[in-house]
Amino acid sequence: MGIISWIVLGAIAGFLANMVMGGREGVIGTIILGIIGAVVGGYLAQAVLHKGDVTGVNIESIVIAVVGAIIVLFVWRALTKNRAS
Repeated sequence: MGIISWIVLGAIAGFLANMVMGGREGVIGTIILGIIGAVVGGYLAQAVLHKGDVTGVNIESIVIAVVGAIIVLFVWRALTKNRAS
């Protein structure tokens, strides 16, 4: 997958994850969140379900990336909340 595809997929996944979780990240943070979420989601889908991979900008890849981004966002907020306290 090319860099432009990763950025587009990251933007879509990050935006959707922020909508689900209530977003506080900016545009760049949302794209980075989505790209990391795509990597995490692709790894988990492959390891757990033995199918699914982030292969391009399609529905399956977006769903996998959004689930991964939600997991990454949950972990990130849990870690930063504990650090701030």
